[in-house]
Amino acid sequence: MTTEWDFLLLALAALVAGMVNAIAGGGTLITFPTLAALGVPPVAASVTNAIALCPGYLGGVLAQLKDLRGQLRLVSLLAPAAIVGGIAGGALLLNTEEKLFRSMVPFLILGASLLTAMQDPLRAWLTKRGAGAKSALLTGIGVALVAIAAIYGGYFNAGLSVIVMGVLGAVFDGTFHRLNAVKAVIALVTNFSATVFFLFSSEVLWLTVLVMAAAALVGGALGGRLASRVKPSTLRWCVVAIGTSIGIVYLVR
Repeated sequence: MTTEWDFLLLALAALVAGMVNAIAGGGTLITFPTLAALGVPPVAASVTNAIALCPGYLGGVLAQLKDLRGQLRLVSLLAPAAIVGGIAGGALLLNTEEKLFRSMVPFLILGASLLTAMQDPLRAWLTKRGAGAKSALLTGIGVALVAIAAIYGGYFNAGLSVIVMGVLGAVFDGTFHRLNAVKAVIALVTNFSATVFFLFSSEVLWLTVLVMAAAALVGGALGGRLASRVKPSTLRWCVVAIGTSIGIVYLVR
């Protein structure tokens, strides 16, 4: 990446990804392939992408602060699991050979696209089920599932929001918008934990991070404000279509 056009393309991708992550989830399906298309090796692309999108998650959280009121106990319960999982996923990524990770990329992208596509049916099932945290055992299971989701998030990130939202809706009480705000915090904590771990690696492209992070922060703030106004399903299916197409291209290459 040596031209202004490359950085302009990355800034645009990060802006859109920040909005997508705040509204529907799946922003990595936009930025990771963009980095790869510009010639960034897969592990470096995943590490750089994770750091760059972190401000976008922060912007999304700040825009949904009103929906976080009264939820400090739930956030405090889940945040430690997200921290441990994020660090574990980041460590796993940095210890994965480039060739192995490259071979996994199409399956990770297609899997994340499938998870994103399943969000509406999953939400409908959760609404009918009307589940809540009725026992300490169920709450413990929820914490464990968040930790597992965070490991995945630290490793690749795409689809993390979908997984966490599914866990929250299945285990904990709350309206969609309030649980969505908690999801935003968990995604931020997971990403930030992995990012701190990544800072000590040699895989980070710092100039790329700065360009993408600024754009992602703006996108996250915009997406957070639009989260209650925009129909997430429309944006989600666009992301699914893009992710599936990219995954198939990687698979047949």
